[in-house]
Amino acid sequence: MRAASNDNAPRLIAAKDAAEMTSLSRQLLSAMAAEGLFPQPVKLGKMRVAYVRAEVEAWIDKKIAQRG
Repeated sequence: MRAASNDNAPRLIAAKDAAEMTSLSRQLLSAMAAEGLFPQPVKLGKMRVAYVRAEVEAWIDKKIAQRG
């Protein structure tokens, strides 16, 4: 897992940004989170969620590490 960075990057990222980071759709990320295969989003309001940047980055790092 990556160490916390001090580059002033936001700790929470929009679903759109998580989708861009992973190259997966927002809908697929939501479905994967519901199945426990992707980090759970943080509910910010009735119609708004965000993902914890460090958790998304850790998920990406894990996927990279799992390749053959």
